Amino acid sequence: MNEVKIEEIKKWPKDSYTLIDIRDEGLVAYGMIQGAVHIPEEELLNSDCPKLDEIPKENKMVFYCEIGRRTREIEELPCLKESLEERGCYSLEGGYVGYIRSGLQDEDAIKEKKEKAEKSIQKKFHKQLFSPFAKACKNYQLIEEGDHIAVCISGGKDSMLMAKLFQEIQRHRKVNFDLTFLVMDPGYNQANRELIESNAKALGIPITIFESDIFDTVDTIEKSPCYLCARMRRGYLYSKAQELGCNKIALGHHYDDVIETILMGMLYGAQVQTMMPKLHSTNFEGMELIRPLYLVRESDIIAWRDYNELHFLQCACHFTDTCTTCHEDGTTSSKRLETKKLIARLKEENPYVESNIFNSVENVNLDTVICYKQKGVRHHFLDEY
Repeated sequence: MNEVKIEEIKKWPKDSYTLIDIRDEGLVAYGMIQGAVHIPEEELLNSDCPKLDEIPKENKMVFYCEIGRRTREIEELPCLKESLEERGCYSLEGGYVGYIRSGLQDEDAIKEKKEKAEKSIQKKFHKQLFSPFAKACKNYQLIEEGDHIAVCISGGKDSMLMAKLFQEIQRHRKVNFDLTFLVMDPGYNQANRELIESNAKALGIPITIFESDIFDTVDTIEKSPCYLCARMRRGYLYSKAQELGCNKIALGHHYDDVIETILMGMLYGAQVQTMMPKLHSTNFEGMELIRPLYLVRESDIIAWRDYNELHFLQCACHFTDTCTTCHEDGTTSSKRLETKKLIARLKEENPYVESNIFNSVENVNLDTVICYKQKGVRHHFLDEY
């Protein structure tokens, strides 16, 4: 299938082509090209694909995946052979990542994007984003006098917003603390690394990048590679942050991550636990992990991202086009997505279900618990019955 650059497509009449996103639902949830049609690759594998029939016959079809690799290989699919003969079919060079980076080249556009993103935090999204961020920092004592915090940036919407919120709260100067915006390159392909760098530049985030070989290490792991990857990344981040003189690392987990983790623990792990707002490191003395987006809703993060026309990656690993299991905390996205959908269905019946799940771990009544663990020690109700 012939490749076509996004710059060339922009010269075509708008009604002469259709963009087709073949990525899975998890990746599409993090953003897609405006006006594109979503037809997952698994649907294209069928000999008959009804969604293709809905595309105007006179239109060229431009397929795109994450970085352009998968779409170069789909021309042999049975459902496309007839289309290839009847009309033009193309693969978007660089895929979704290439499209995003194409909009981050102009210096004037970069300056405008930064100013708009910062102003939107101060004005339009102050109540939805900055207020709960500041509340979490205060309620859970996440930022203290003299802290040096490593703000860990993965390249996704959550960590990028977290960096901007840290810049904003530091501007208020109520507490004196230092920031290092830390990016670990565990083996990104060039396109993904450049996208993270471009987004950081566009948002005015002065990142510090260091390399590791984590992706090569987990490349041959068949069972739970993403879990191992997440654990190793955490260790490398702690180590580098400590080396740079930091006493805390900040991760971008938000409110929805918290309630999904609570429910997943019950449904898949047979345990009641939550994602804590801060933790002492057990392996790096004097280091803490903090989660300042703890009270920020994902829907508000998405609204901020879309309002500012920002595009981020869900996962920047070299499995991006073939692996759909990646998640920052090592859980599979399929289970997390399933849990997210379950919560959405429950919310249709009970609008308070999300806050009830969150508050449930703040209202644990030990008098009605059969057994619990504290610091690794198991306690049973019969011990003091």
